[in-house]
Amino acid sequence: MNQPEQPERGDQWRLFVGDGRPRRVAMPEPPPWRRFGRAADDGTHTAPHRPYLIDQPQIDVVNAALHLRRPLLVTGHPGTGKSSLAYAIAHELSLGDVLHWPVNSRSVLSEALYQYDAVGRLRETTLSRDQGRQAPDIGHFIRLGPLGTALVPGELPKVLLIDELDKGDVDLPNDLLTVFERGEFEIPELSRLAHEQHTVQVHTFDGGEPVDVAGGFVRCSEFPVVVITSNGERDFPPAFLRRCLRLELPDPSAQRLRDIVAAHLGADALDQVDDLVRVFLARRAPGELATDQLLNAAFLRLGGVDTDAEGLLDSVLHQLGGTV
Repeated sequence: MNQPEQPERGDQWRLFVGDGRPRRVAMPEPPPWRRFGRAADDGTHTAPHRPYLIDQPQIDVVNAALHLRRPLLVTGHPGTGKSSLAYAIAHELSLGDVLHWPVNSRSVLSEALYQYDAVGRLRETTLSRDQGRQAPDIGHFIRLGPLGTALVPGELPKVLLIDELDKGDVDLPNDLLTVFERGEFEIPELSRLAHEQHTVQVHTFDGGEPVDVAGGFVRCSEFPVVVITSNGERDFPPAFLRRCLRLELPDPSAQRLRDIVAAHLGADALDQVDDLVRVFLARRAPGELATDQLLNAAFLRLGGVDTDAEGLLDSVLHQLGGTV
């Protein structure tokens, strides 16, 4: 068996050479935040969690939202940790996996609540009749979305991340109001059958065990922990803002950046990458660089990559605004 080929001395970090000659190389370890499907010592595949570093005033806002059972509207520049906050809350409070709804211009409330495969049901009903067997139950063709699954009653609340709400349709925030206020929604396809079949089992977004839906309504027993992120690309209606607690995440200070590097890459890393922190701070303008870009540069430096190679650091610490 051919052994992985090692690059020439001085070029150890260059896996791709660009000479067109096939070779088998030993891939280095990926960054901790880019490891997928790897079993931990306890047999799970969950990536290790590290401290989520924000200041006490921001921590207090998070706790206020938890006490009030209100959605948390998190704003800030890209890379300030808006989405990561939902995962930090779920981990620290042992609330299970985060239900993630990434919003785009085509997103509608109905898809976040549930999906009904009417065509599939018709096909299966016809096939079952032709084969002389009983047709599958209607619940077999209904799957709750991330928001619908978050409202399934349970002993503990679920964590729902509604990511980049400002990318959605202008009416989407208002569409969410009734669901947020009532903590329930109706599945008309089931409520119309309630007199014949009061309770139906449906599938969930996270692929867990089917859950019972009684009378066509899904009603939460504990309002979910809802984290809504926004890049501040547009304003939201006052009625929507009134029902949320707002959390603005500032760009990390120099000391906070060093703390973040130490949390992800170890305290010993700071001596080797402190110059990268200074370069990052010198280049950073509001919204122009993200913290994970600094972590990427630091990880490369610690792995033996020559970050002084022509154009490399500029590529890693590229500006996020303006033209490409």
